[in-house]
Amino acid sequence: MTTTLTAAPAAPPDHVGLTETVRQSFTMGWRGLLKLRHNPEQLFDVILQPVVFTLMFAYIFGGAISGDVHSYLPVIIPGILVQTVIVASIVTGTQLREDMDKGVFDRFRSLPIARISPLAGALLADVVRYLIATAITFVVGIAMGWRPDPVGVIASTALILFCSFAVSWIFALMGCLMRKATSVQGVSMMIMFPLTFLSNAFVPVDTMPGWLQAFVDVNPVSHLVSAVRELCNAGHAGMHVVWSLVGAVALIAVFAPLAVRAYIRNAR
Repeated sequence: MTTTLTAAPAAPPDHVGLTETVRQSFTMGWRGLLKLRHNPEQLFDVILQPVVFTLMFAYIFGGAISGDVHSYLPVIIPGILVQTVIVASIVTGTQLREDMDKGVFDRFRSLPIARISPLAGALLADVVRYLIATAITFVVGIAMGWRPDPVGVIASTALILFCSFAVSWIFALMGCLMRKATSVQGVSMMIMFPLTFLSNAFVPVDTMPGWLQAFVDVNPVSHLVSAVRELCNAGHAGMHVVWSLVGAVALIAVFAPLAVRAYIRNAR
């Protein structure tokens, strides 16, 4: 009797070089872009929300806060931009949880690739969603009469994309820890909406009570909004840009390892 031996599947390597890890992450990111191509409805929020929010806030609050809509645009467009893109990063956690429920990441884990690449790839693909939301917000603002600094637009776009990528690691961790995608979305919205609305994104801080001003002043969303306003309206980078970059790097340093560890433990 002849015995047929079947080779065991290759185990994931214990260590993958940085260059190879980056390449594998971008490959996984391309997979995420293909998902967007086949499911364009995933872009509805980043396409419609900037338009609706910009028009609604500008025409409802513009006269009351700044005297007229045109004077309110340098205030509201950066606020809407940050709010839209940061909130869009919540989808990262919900989609990650859905993929894990379907067993997709279990199959990735069996491949001889860096363990961080499936997560990093998913987050990199979402950067395209953030870029679309950013572009649409700028286009709507310019169409309404806002005239930002061109170099500041490019710089603020890069800053927002990097900060949103950093924030998405928080929701990636939540996607790994929570059992349902609806739970991830619900908890994430409860965290992000207070942070975005209790900031300097929509109204002047000096109109708020003193205790609320203290919170707004340390709110990282306020620093990011102020950084975008400096870049777009004044054409220069101040300390708010520095604090935004430092905060983004800190988020990645803390939450990326936690998310990868939770993903590995969850997929076992």
